[in-house]
Amino acid sequence: MPQLHNICLLTDSYKVSHYLQYPPGTRRVYSYFESRSGSVHPQTVFFGLQYWLKEYLSGPVVTQAGIDEADELCRLHFGQPVFNRAGWEHILNHHGGRLPVEIRAVPEGTVVDASNVLMTVENTDDRVYWLTNYLETLLVQTWYPSTVATQSRAMKQVIARALARSGDPSQIGFKLHDFGFRGVTCPEQAGLGGLAHLTSFLGTDTLAALQFGRRYYHAPMAGFSIPAAEHSTITSWGRAGEIDACRNMLRQYPTGLVAVVSDSYDIFHCCAEIWGGVLKAEVLARDGTLVIRPDSGDPPTTVVRVLEILGEKFGSSKNTQGYRVLPPQVRVIQGDGIDFAMLGKILEAVLAAGWSADNIAFGSGGGLLQKLNRDTQRFAFKCSSILVGNAERDVYKQPVTDSGKISKKGRLKLVRRSDSPDHHFETVPLSDPRPDQLQPVFRNGAVLSETTLDEVRDRCALGLLPG
Repeated sequence: MPQLHNICLLTDSYKVSHYLQYPPGTRRVYSYFESRSGSVHPQTVFFGLQYWLKEYLSGPVVTQAGIDEADELCRLHFGQPVFNRAGWEHILNHHGGRLPVEIRAVPEGTVVDASNVLMTVENTDDRVYWLTNYLETLLVQTWYPSTVATQSRAMKQVIARALARSGDPSQIGFKLHDFGFRGVTCPEQAGLGGLAHLTSFLGTDTLAALQFGRRYYHAPMAGFSIPAAEHSTITSWGRAGEIDACRNMLRQYPTGLVAVVSDSYDIFHCCAEIWGGVLKAEVLARDGTLVIRPDSGDPPTTVVRVLEILGEKFGSSKNTQGYRVLPPQVRVIQGDGIDFAMLGKILEAVLAAGWSADNIAFGSGGGLLQKLNRDTQRFAFKCSSILVGNAERDVYKQPVTDSGKISKKGRLKLVRRSDSPDHHFETVPLSDPRPDQLQPVFRNGAVLSETTLDEVRDRCALGLLPG
């Protein structure tokens, strides 16, 4: 039976051959991970490493069966004996199958300006110098939860500014709900990406994220949801039964929040004639909030028109900022087409029409967990120093065709900038006297320190809004 967590095979094919390619006498390879300049968002939230360490790297992960499997597979794959059996058996026999590397990283949830070191990796046994960059493939996958966390935080900033201008900023935690489970590639991605979203928000329909929070980040309950309708639970009543379907939602859930997708046929008719007509008295008498969900059309146009119809039918009041607010029994959630750019467009249209951001929440699926890649934040892992014999050498790349890919040299520290708020950092040589923000998190097969989701959220919230 193949070992899907076989560490010998959790790498790119060409890395299997790299142990023969370093300079003779190489003892140590030191590499770093960063979000390079030119990223979509100027700051990156570092998140997700703890999952990779606990799930894939901690403990005796190298086994004889895994070595044998990798050797056999690579012989067939390359057509020649390329696999480093002796190197892996050294780890098995001399380290009990535990990986002799040290990983240092900035605390998860920290917000770091692009072009700064986020993590360093170095072998601790001179005989396995090749292991540092062998692990690049797996460790670089931290790009995914870090990018989701970064994007969610950026979206939170957009919503928070709109709330500060037009409503109640304390509502921010539930203003962007994760609808992304079905739009990702596998449950593992849903768990990791869904939890990354919850570094900035509290609402999710991705149950896998809750399991990941419990198992890897000491979070008994990472996120929350409410009863909600989908199209099948409305359309199964038939077009003539739409009123009954809507009434059923109110009666099945007589208190608290309940969300109902309302565009199965005609969103404007449903808002005006069903919610604001036949069922208006039930909506207003209910001990809770009905959240009406449009799910089609041009989002800014549709949301504003829905708010106008609901305002006509249910009335509205002006808050202290001069923006209109629906009665507390009625709100809107826009869950179609939401990504970073669309979010801003909708809020701009809502506020321009005189409505408070208090009236609306958002749901995002593919735009939250899937519409991104490693280049969104330009993540890279590069060697910056090696020890050959007793001589330390700076290592770097400087491609003439792309100055944005010039890599860093030497051993690195991440330090706080003395001229900026505490969420701004700079990368400096190891000789700099300022305290290093990179902390040892893994050494020789053991996770050295763990963080909690609550701690991650606290770090992520620093500097969220200027002033």
